[in-house]
Amino acid sequence: MIPDGLVAVVKRACPTCELVAPVLGELDVTVYSQDDPTFPDGLGARDDRDLEVSFALGIDTVPTLLRVEEGEVTGRVEGWDRARWEAFTGTTGLGAGLPEWRPGCGSRTHDPEVVDQRLVAATLGHLRARQVELGAAEDEIEAMYARGWSDGLPLVPPTPERVARMCAGTTRAPGDVVAIVPPDLVECTVEKVAINAVMAGCRPEYLPVVLAALEAACTDEFNIHGLLATTWFSGPLVVVNGPVTRAIGMNSGVNALGPGNRANATIGRALQLVVRNVGGGRPGGVDRATLGNPGKYTFCFAEDEAGSPWESLAAERGVPAGTSAVTLFAGEGVRGVVDQLSRAPESLTRSFAACLRTVGHPKNVFIWDAMLVVSPEHARVFREAGWTKARLRDELHAALQLPAEELVHGAGGIAEGMPEWLCEPGSTLAKFRDGGLLIAHAGGGAGLFSAIIGGWASGAVGSEPVTREVGA
Repeated sequence: MIPDGLVAVVKRACPTCELVAPVLGELDVTVYSQDDPTFPDGLGARDDRDLEVSFALGIDTVPTLLRVEEGEVTGRVEGWDRARWEAFTGTTGLGAGLPEWRPGCGSRTHDPEVVDQRLVAATLGHLRARQVELGAAEDEIEAMYARGWSDGLPLVPPTPERVARMCAGTTRAPGDVVAIVPPDLVECTVEKVAINAVMAGCRPEYLPVVLAALEAACTDEFNIHGLLATTWFSGPLVVVNGPVTRAIGMNSGVNALGPGNRANATIGRALQLVVRNVGGGRPGGVDRATLGNPGKYTFCFAEDEAGSPWESLAAERGVPAGTSAVTLFAGEGVRGVVDQLSRAPESLTRSFAACLRTVGHPKNVFIWDAMLVVSPEHARVFREAGWTKARLRDELHAALQLPAEELVHGAGGIAEGMPEWLCEPGSTLAKFRDGGLLIAHAGGGAGLFSAIIGGWASGAVGSEPVTREVGA
């Protein structure tokens, strides 16, 4: 119980607190010390090393002088200011010989270690996951692999303290259900996501992005169950837009689709681990990919919005400006597009179209979706010509109207292709369905290379791209 009257909060490690110690001796004041209960000497300071009083009083700076009436704080003065202290206490002549003003020091309540300890302590009591006890001779990394939790790479041990810190990365409660995760249709809480995010190597500030990605993955439209069960190569690709990409340091530039950035690498991995460990989607079980692809470890990048000549992928999909979002796409591996000679948008568009025709198979149409990731040097060609993204997509659509006689079974001596009933002589068929070609902007500023990420079976028979806003 904090007594009524004047109350001061100080710490010995603060030079201004040392300065005003004699002044406190001139007042009828209850003193709480954050770091040394013997300070100030001879004043009978109360011990607040556990900071319970400081947190209760909302102390930001020491020294702080407060007035408490009937248990409520009715006024406060921070730092040392002779005139304000005299007016506040109704006492004149305070601190003779002292400077008129000195700023205070930061309260220990804002020390990163203290804040972390309190967050952990506050969250630990809300964790419900069963703790696995390891034998004294067991190696943590090997034990997690042996229990089948790993994607084949080493995992970070999800200790209660690490999980509590991860949970602090969101305002959502640890017990909140985020999604029902296929294929086993298991309720997945924030805590379970946090456990897998720890194992993946995420930082707490990445957790809201992982939560949004999981929500998107577990929609009927995205169909993560079907994506797991198919023998095709694809897995979930996460494209991130908005302020969160800068806040957590994601890579949208050089090597954006490759290794080296912690956020890019671990956000995608965390999603995959949740699907594996919570939903039961393990390779060789429900995951039946004939070959798979390295992107099934992790596949995540940020779009370069600042350098793009176009609206972002998220904005195209209805996300308000300034809002962070993730878009999930059922993506196979990355295939490169090289065109170092085209300086006209028409020529570069034809290059893109020629390469896009090979998605799935050159003789298959509207079965597969695709994402075209345009690099800055290629994007410059379209910027200088004044082409919008809508025009580029329209021109690609026109260039990908393919002659039916080239697509029919057996054409070109290739049995693969489209059925005869669909291939009316003299007609054309579109390579991609409406909405089946996504366009994003990313990559380093040097290199006339872009990328195609082929999709899986499109629409109702397969997967739709899904976008979700990133919450707090």
